[in-house]
Amino acid sequence: MIPSAAALVVLLVGGTFWVSWWASSQQIVPDHGQHLETVLAVKDAGAGKDVVVTANTKTARHRGTYWLSWDGGWALMGDIVSQTADSVERRLLDGALPTIGAGVYVGGAMPSDPKTTLGLDYSEVMVPTELGPAPAWYVPATGPDDSTWVIGVHGQNGRRKAVMPIAPVVHRLGLPMLAITYRNDEGAPASPDGLLHLGGSEWQDVESAVRFAQEHGARRVVLLGESNGGQIVGQFLARSPLAGMTASIVLDAPTTSMLAVSAYVGGEQYGAPRFAVHLTDAMMGWRTGVDFEHLDLIKYPPAVKPPALVLQGDADTEAPAQMNRDFAEAGKTTGWQIQYEEFPGADHVESWNSDRQRYENLVADFLTRTIHTP
Repeated sequence: MIPSAAALVVLLVGGTFWVSWWASSQQIVPDHGQHLETVLAVKDAGAGKDVVVTANTKTARHRGTYWLSWDGGWALMGDIVSQTADSVERRLLDGALPTIGAGVYVGGAMPSDPKTTLGLDYSEVMVPTELGPAPAWYVPATGPDDSTWVIGVHGQNGRRKAVMPIAPVVHRLGLPMLAITYRNDEGAPASPDGLLHLGGSEWQDVESAVRFAQEHGARRVVLLGESNGGQIVGQFLARSPLAGMTASIVLDAPTTSMLAVSAYVGGEQYGAPRFAVHLTDAMMGWRTGVDFEHLDLIKYPPAVKPPALVLQGDADTEAPAQMNRDFAEAGKTTGWQIQYEEFPGADHVESWNSDRQRYENLVADFLTRTIHTP
């Protein structure tokens, strides 16, 4: 039996709605899962050891310095020594030896707390927010500029440990650091609708963190925003009455324009037609009540524009390098002092992993120039 034209229309509309709902869920529904690799071998390598792991995820195949973590242990791995079609071998630089056959996570973020992984003393604190207390790591430091706190804001579905690679640099400069969680994070309060707003409401939790720092002696703050954390920082600057406390910002692969990210990931990366991308954007807005058109720091820059350092991989598959080149270029006409630094071959928020020394030197030099108390 041939379906009627009306039935085909119903099927088409219903299918399009379902696909848009699914695609929007990939962006706004919290997901804190991790993808595991398997340890295939631990080998003697001169004075050290190499580890061989499966390479099912793209991160496992990326060049540079990466963390390996598992239940009860972690290790720091160097660049790839050799690889096959389904595995990579890397030099073990620090940490414990994994067990052959163990399920492990390969990632760019440190695997544990600041003391265990970095040797930095810290305390677990609770930041009061409008939705309830949110946990944060506070890493104390003393120095002539210790009234300037660095507040780290991780990205979409991330964890606070993701912002910690620069913690040793921050600590050497004598700056206290607060690595925060915000709504819908593990251990933090959920948003009223249970959805991510990608900066549209999360900035309020950054405001709460800045207020917490102020109440504990901070006179100014440096905001570190990673991935969507960069958009959240931008919305704080645009909307918060506390934005003027910001001495400078460091943005690592920031999602400076949410619609540009959507077009890049959905259209260019996955080949979705333009109408489908627009429909997904509209679905996200309808479900969250957020105007994603205005989550764009290029078209709608904040009134408060502290000096900014933007660190960007040119092989980023989530936050397009051209978007952030445009962001830096736009700063010339909007009066925003933006230092743009690109890392060849680095994927999303993996500039530190691709060239650790250059990354740390850039951050140290930028903070030294921008934190001094007037």
